[in-house]
Amino acid sequence: MREALRVVPPLNVFRMLAHTESAFWPYVDYNAVLLAKLELDPVLRELAILRVAALDRCDYERIHHEAIARKVGASEAQVAAAVNPDVAADGIDSLVYRLTAEIVYDNRGAAQTTAELYAALGARQLIELVMAITHYHGLAALAATLELDVETPDGLTVLAGASEGWKR
Repeated sequence: MREALRVVPPLNVFRMLAHTESAFWPYVDYNAVLLAKLELDPVLRELAILRVAALDRCDYERIHHEAIARKVGASEAQVAAAVNPDVAADGIDSLVYRLTAEIVYDNRGAAQTTAELYAALGARQLIELVMAITHYHGLAALAATLELDVETPDGLTVLAGASEGWKR
């Protein structure tokens, strides 16, 4: 695990995962797929992750993903809306926020929301969106339960590692 921790950025999330030796690389690789290998628009992915962070009150996720959202093309207004659950949006962003809230609060997307997103995105991107939401909802629970301290944001290094493949 010491060698693995030399490969990834020095973030508390990776230090936490290092306690699960058999799950470390599968979890990191799955996260990399979600960050770099989806057909889903990366802006929609990041808006969903930021809304998860807001709903779950997870500063750890929010701080790291604000920079990622900007890097993949989200506007300042989109980032500001995503991190404030009281702010509504229009169009596809609104549907993404609605689905995210339904999953976080009800453990499932409502049939109407799911149908609207299916019509807008198709099956693959809808499933990828749900995968991103549920993954980061779970990560928020891990971070909160284990009281992960927020270190200097380094989401861009994580995004680069996910895109380029972790050298191990």
